[in-house]
Amino acid sequence: MKEERFEKVYSQGITNVTEIWVDKETGINYLFHSGGYAGGITPLLDSNGNVVITARYSKNADF
Repeated sequence: MKEERFEKVYSQGITNVTEIWVDKETGINYLFHSGGYAGGITPLLDSNGNVVITARYSKNADF
């Protein structure tokens, strides 16, 4: 069986859901939000506007 590429690392809410997903190949974190019949996903950014990368998944952990 093929391993899942994305891992959900955070979840909050029931009708308005906010989740953080990590791409296990690149380490890039994504913010997902849904409410009702709408939803969206975007790369998660830090306070400097840089993409948040989880080092344990990144092949280039010295970002």
